[in-house]
Amino acid sequence: MIASISGTIVEILPDGAVVDVHGVGYRLLMPSSVIASLPAVGKPVRAHTHLHVREDAMTLYGFSTIEQRDLFAVLLGVGGIGPKGALAVLSVYSPDAFRKALVTEDLDALTLIPGVGKKTAARMILELREKLALPELEVVPGGNGKRAVLVEVKGALLNLGYTPAEARSAMESLPQDRDGSSLEDLLKMALKELVR
Repeated sequence: MIASISGTIVEILPDGAVVDVHGVGYRLLMPSSVIASLPAVGKPVRAHTHLHVREDAMTLYGFSTIEQRDLFAVLLGVGGIGPKGALAVLSVYSPDAFRKALVTEDLDALTLIPGVGKKTAARMILELREKLALPELEVVPGGNGKRAVLVEVKGALLNLGYTPAEARSAMESLPQDRDGSSLEDLLKMALKELVR
């Protein structure tokens, strides 16, 4: 398998790029977020790659980080998501933002991905929770033992009249290290972010 390539950009295309490696031009399909960050034609580039082999084609996909490449490979294992769908996920979200949407079970965020409806989003949450080794959400002390803190924070923001997009943005601003943070602390942090 081709894990990465280094060479010179020969051509930037709407769906990827052609990279010259010692006289051989490799056509890479890429997420739009990666295409937007490519250097100019004639400049050197290094891409982490995934070779997808089918009966009728061998397609090389390029990514700017190992995390993107690894998430792409995991997404291929979800029913109903092929290479095109996996590229769409990475065109909309960084691996961290995508994981956060999965952890908070944010169906609205996941349906922003082209071609992903509510059913596919729910399947992604179910199938990827284990595959991506997503952390279990903290349980509210004294609560019913089932509701997660982040889900409650998002619900509180929606109840206060914020849109799903505003709630999602505030949730993304919360610190990664939330040890010892109560529901009230996290809600205050999210509200401060929304007031800015």
